[in-house]
Amino acid sequence: MRRYVSKIIACPLPFIKSNFFLVNCEVESYYASRESNSQGLVRSYLNGSLAKTYATSCATLSEDPSKDSPVSDMLIDSFGRLHTYLRISLTERCNLRCHYCMPAEGVELTPSPQLLSPNEIVRLANLFVSSGVEKIRLTGGEPTIRKDIEDICLQLSNLKGLKTLAITTNGITLAKKLPKLRECGLTSVNISLDTLVPAKFEFITRRKGHERVMDSINAAVDLGYNPVKVNCVVMRGFNEDEICDFVELTREKPINVRFIEFMPFDGNVWNVKKLVPYSEMLDTVAKQFTGLRRLKDHPTDTAKNFRIDGYCGSVSFITSMTEHFCAGCNRLRLLADGNFKVCLFGPAEVSLRDPLRLGADDDALREVIGAAA
Repeated sequence: MRRYVSKIIACPLPFIKSNFFLVNCEVESYYASRESNSQGLVRSYLNGSLAKTYATSCATLSEDPSKDSPVSDMLIDSFGRLHTYLRISLTERCNLRCHYCMPAEGVELTPSPQLLSPNEIVRLANLFVSSGVEKIRLTGGEPTIRKDIEDICLQLSNLKGLKTLAITTNGITLAKKLPKLRECGLTSVNISLDTLVPAKFEFITRRKGHERVMDSINAAVDLGYNPVKVNCVVMRGFNEDEICDFVELTREKPINVRFIEFMPFDGNVWNVKKLVPYSEMLDTVAKQFTGLRRLKDHPTDTAKNFRIDGYCGSVSFITSMTEHFCAGCNRLRLLADGNFKVCLFGPAEVSLRDPLRLGADDDALREVIGAAA
């Protein structure tokens, strides 16, 4: 799952009305007073592709935060949103071919030399964490297929100021790697699973492995992760009849089932008829389970969270299509090739790899990031 996932299909849906891509138009003058050699390299870089990519609006940046705040200005975007959560894609490769995510033939992969090395990942992550990022999530592709994931986790978990190191995985290889990953500082686990029926799993993923995913969920519970988050994309005609079965997973175990509205991504043959809206999913659960109550959500939560009285776990709904949550978004994204994105659904990207390899120092990199945000 790579850049093609960010190419959202044009459709008249609520979340597309907002302008995600407002940026500071003074990209070139922003660098005019910088004099170091490394910053000069970055300035030259900005005069090219970055300036063209981001000169899309003359949005006024929000007022600077308090001088006493430990958070860098580079984490505050033109809407005044504070970004303290960084998603890092470790690889473009995946060992599944889920219908809603990837074409059957896969995607064109970036050549290995153009991907970030472990040292580059850690250096950029440290830059974000030292500027105020408190949570990092490792994603892909499928992050667990990267051979050096344990070493990367260990180095990231030791970054001063990082509070949470999470992973989102399809669970195929997680069970055997999770004990070591936990030792290396992994604090939170999200596992994707869209059906509890093995045959349907093989259909949607175009691969076998349902039992291994269930083993990974149980392994995470046994290792003490609480909650273990299970992400389920709900698609009409495929798995909407399993919603209550998924809820039952939360009865005896600390599992947070997260039902996700089916979203349009380039290559997944999205159809509005497949969309099961949050209101319908919630109604299905409320009719079957008594004692369903709403929990208090954090302002940056993408999910609406519920608990059933007497159940160990919880249930959440991610309303990407029917009730967008852009106003509270605090997420930044670093792709496996070193490209930086402020919004998953936005086409705009800027390379941090290129100035990094040109010798940019941390201050110069912060300016690239700040201009993009």
